[in-house]
Amino acid sequence: MHIFRSRSLAAGILLAAVLTLTACGQQRTASGPSPSPTPSALAPARGNVEPDSHDGAPHYHENNGFKVPREMTPAGEEAARKEAARIEPVLKRLRTDHAWDPNSVRAALLRLGYRTGDGLQPGTLVVSGMGERHILTQTAPVTPEGSLFALRVRKDACVHGAVKPSGSQLEVSGPFLETGCFEPRGGH
Repeated sequence: MHIFRSRSLAAGILLAAVLTLTACGQQRTASGPSPSPTPSALAPARGNVEPDSHDGAPHYHENNGFKVPREMTPAGEEAARKEAARIEPVLKRLRTDHAWDPNSVRAALLRLGYRTGDGLQPGTLVVSGMGERHILTQTAPVTPEGSLFALRVRKDACVHGAVKPSGSQLEVSGPFLETGCFEPRGGH
């Protein structure tokens, strides 16, 4: 009889432990079944959310730091905006002439006095094609028409953009950590 009580006691303790562990995290009310989770209950834990992160994603800034350009000095920004003002009419003319291929864009921008190079030294220009894109509706990668360009104005200042059939884009920023004056397209 003593063995029976020990087994019953052990089974009762085991059952209580299992019920306690399976109820972990659940909230019960006296009026019925537990309520459905609220949107805040589905969000990342409060300690993992960074200020100003998109959609409350944990580690957003850490994971996307390569997309943030370095800061420009006021003198660097002024110099970059001056060069952007010189480049803008050239981009409009190239687009009107349907001359958005890399060779045409490079030749037109070199006429402004820039030189080709690695884009790391001030005054150097890099021009490239748009690069392959993977589009969900296509089975093979697609290379759109157009050109990308990046001009290193100063150590801390860049002008970069694109010329393509749908329009032109021109931006001023500091250099990017991993891609110099070219705006990064994807993740690592």
